[in-house]
Amino acid sequence: MIFVIDTSSAMSAIALLEADGRVMREELQPSGRSFDLPARFDALAAGEPITRVAVATGPGSFTGLRVGVSFGLGLAIGFNVPIVPLPTLRIQLSRADGEVTAVAEAGRGRVYYERFDGASGIAEATEVPADRPLVGWLRPATGQLLAGAGLRFVPDTELGSFGAAAARILETAGEVPYGSLKLEYRQSFTPRL
Repeated sequence: MIFVIDTSSAMSAIALLEADGRVMREELQPSGRSFDLPARFDALAAGEPITRVAVATGPGSFTGLRVGVSFGLGLAIGFNVPIVPLPTLRIQLSRADGEVTAVAEAGRGRVYYERFDGASGIAEATEVPADRPLVGWLRPATGQLLAGAGLRFVPDTELGSFGAAAARILETAGEVPYGSLKLEYRQSFTPRL
């Protein structure tokens, strides 16, 4: 079984996948202190043997990334199984069948984005490419800023699940040595005068 973790966004997601990518179980809950990752792992894995661990590596929440990656790395080392990094925005892109732009919180009303064609960056709401609908898990205030800028989100009901998206990426994702797992940050900050 493959255990997948994403705590990089406004929502935290975990999934248990068969080796062939079939989703056995998954959960999605708001991120924050109330999301008890160890307890959720125990409930979701339910004693199943873990053969790989996959973790979202960003970009995203500084603290959220560290929580998920640290827990995932601890599981991988403890079970002596491989760990696989999954880019946060690629997970979101993989939830959609069409051409979309994935977004994630970057703080101060900005978002990280990655388009279906690979173009990416960090932007204010009015600077996010508007030629395709958006996918991603944002805080309500950030979502409202993007909607106010005329951007629209694909409804979650029209997207694939987190587990199915992770399984899609895992088909080509490579394992990395424990000590070389890297978190992705693109954030640059220039104070406004």
